Amino acid sequence: MHHTIFDTPVINTFMRWASLLCLRLMGWTVEGNAPAAPKYVLIAAPHTSNWDFPVTLMVCFALRLNVYWMGKASLFPPVVGAVMRWLGGIPVNRERSGNLVQGTVDAFQQNQRLTVIVPPEGTRGKVTHWKTGFYYIAQGAGVPIALGYLDFKRKAGGIGRMFELSGDITADMTQIQAFYEGITGKNPKQFDASKIQTK
Repeated sequence: MHHTIFDTPVINTFMRWASLLCLRLMGWTVEGNAPAAPKYVLIAAPHTSNWDFPVTLMVCFALRLNVYWMGKASLFPPVVGAVMRWLGGIPVNRERSGNLVQGTVDAFQQNQRLTVIVPPEGTRGKVTHWKTGFYYIAQGAGVPIALGYLDFKRKAGGIGRMFELSGDITADMTQIQAFYEGITGKNPKQFDASKIQTK
């Protein structure tokens, strides 16, 4: 995997302290700890606004996570794309989801330590279905799923728990989505975990 700001000495330390300061000034609290597992898929929900990205990055710095995240290919134009990759970005071609899942599984198998953020919603718009790519990535790589969240109502973000897959996607998704009930996104009307279905 390519080098990012998260594994860049000095800058990483500076960004952690800057993130802690910004979060405190905004009234946010960071909850949980960095997972002990060397490899895992980190899902981040709900995703309802552009604010989710900078707040998520600050929470990651605060928890000392070394993460990669997936974003639509249009976010990676020339020049700007290099910056986005340095911030941990991996461009995603949404028309080739199958290749994306296998490619990410391969990356997990080729690295001793790896954390990849995969937003289950796939969009910041109103969501009625969660995409299951994150589940199949974790299943194929044999890694757990970390349940990350941003609760704008409480102004709290972090990692709630590690979820080990049972292989029964219906039962597992029900449990995962239950974790997010009561968590409020920046735009509450665009996310209701109790009404989310999977596809």
